[in-house]
Amino acid sequence: MSQIDFQTQFDVIVVGAGAAGLYTTLCLPEHLQVGLMTKDTVSLSASDWAQGGIAAAIAPDDSPLLHIEDTLQAGAGLCDRSSVEFMAKMAPSCIQSLVKLGVAFDRRDQDLALTLEAAHSRRRVLHAADTTGREVTTTLTAQVLQRQNIQVFQQAYALDLWLDSQQHCQGICLLYQGCITWVKAKVVVLATGGGGQVFAQTTNPAISTGDGVAIAWRAGALLRDLEFVQFHPTALTKAGAPRFLISEAVRGEGAHLIDAIGHRFAFDYHPAGELAPRDVVSRAIFNHLQRTAADPATAHVWLDLRPIPQETILHRFPNIIQVCQQWGVDVFSEPVPVAPAAHYWMGGIVTDLHNQTSIPNLYAVGETASTGVHGANRLASNSLLECIVFGAQMAYLNAELVTSVEDNSHTDPTIDIPLAENDWFLQQQQLTMWRQELPRLVWQSAGICREANRLEDAIAQVEAWQHKFAALPLSLFLRDLSATQTAIVNSSDTEQQLRLWGETRNLLDVAYLILKSASFRTESRGGHYRLDYPQTDPNWQFHTLIKEDKWYKSD
Repeated sequence: MSQIDFQTQFDVIVVGAGAAGLYTTLCLPEHLQVGLMTKDTVSLSASDWAQGGIAAAIAPDDSPLLHIEDTLQAGAGLCDRSSVEFMAKMAPSCIQSLVKLGVAFDRRDQDLALTLEAAHSRRRVLHAADTTGREVTTTLTAQVLQRQNIQVFQQAYALDLWLDSQQHCQGICLLYQGCITWVKAKVVVLATGGGGQVFAQTTNPAISTGDGVAIAWRAGALLRDLEFVQFHPTALTKAGAPRFLISEAVRGEGAHLIDAIGHRFAFDYHPAGELAPRDVVSRAIFNHLQRTAADPATAHVWLDLRPIPQETILHRFPNIIQVCQQWGVDVFSEPVPVAPAAHYWMGGIVTDLHNQTSIPNLYAVGETASTGVHGANRLASNSLLECIVFGAQMAYLNAELVTSVEDNSHTDPTIDIPLAENDWFLQQQQLTMWRQELPRLVWQSAGICREANRLEDAIAQVEAWQHKFAALPLSLFLRDLSATQTAIVNSSDTEQQLRLWGETRNLLDVAYLILKSASFRTESRGGHYRLDYPQTDPNWQFHTLIKEDKWYKSD
């Protein structure tokens, strides 16, 4: 599609094509013209990597009430009960909607198959082998591509929100097909997922750079609870291999966590052993390695699948078998080397039950939002559920009733980005260095266990990097680019560097937000653990709210 043909105004722009973005797009009223923007392809998202499944109380011995209580228990006192009740009660009907769309969940005879995951009191996790996220997103993508009112733009990277003079959202600044341009919409929905790439060890894909949270923060949106990061206990840990998630469902089916001498050490830390909440199991591994490993930073424990019947492993975990084999591990004859990795961000952009943020005309869905359903620690398999339940709420959007946007139809001639070749070269070196150093810094200072001195040192370092980033020639040029101007990118290399620039800016902002939030909360709760404040403090049973550069408590 040429720039001349590119539509520059929609009723709704959805940014992100994971489960949240895809389902939101499908649920929007069909009379609305929708632009779905994804910075990569519609088949690459964190949702696509989700293995375990999607939780819903559909079994005869289960109920939404039990699902609610399990979710509240996992959330460590910070869940919004009304949001949790809404999600759990809507879950069964949302599952039926997915089935009608063609999602092929596993079955036992004619019934939907259910498995158990940690901190659930019943078997309530639906799955499609061990690639549930892929099954959901593939099905939703096929439906999206059939809709006449939806245009999908791949390799389209949202750089910023476009606000009018009243600070209402009226569109986005977009990098697409060689141009930085401004695209107008009555409504913008951010569904960009999490920010796991800010940590050196993460199960998230490379695209998870916290874009939605960062651009919403820069626009002045209210954020919440960004210190709460869930570290998955069992990521494949082999030299040269990505931190591939070994689903919690493996432990639900009977796999054992063992150390180098075969001891099931998780029971030393919690009576539920391997099926304790994720933060407990992650800290158990962290603490056990601190006590027993010569180099805890590079060490691992073992996940032994051999207690599970072989036919169950073959049926339930074919993708895990394949990936482990690819990296030289035969799950049928040896345990899998695993260690914790950043997995899910409980905090995000504050939204209500209709996904509205504090900025008029701006909505958020999925991991980038803070709906209140996860509190300080997400219950396993509630993430895909949140995407679907809250995405369905966008069916009630009436774009004609949304606050009107200003008419800025005048546009200036296109301009070239005025950077010399040497500017691009020096910038590339600087950005590459930050992309390497920043995740290591955040992992060391705001990983599984945190304490004041490391947090404060890291904050100072990130602030220094942010200052240098703002002084880059490209940063200065884009800061002054008005919404009536379109900037032309000279080459594909330049376009790649612009995306690197945008992602690095977002990661620097996300790192700052996580570090400051972790420093602000002087207690341990859920996914946030302070070595210097190891107890949960009832005086801290509050949310951390962030508005611009102010942090404060709120109930």
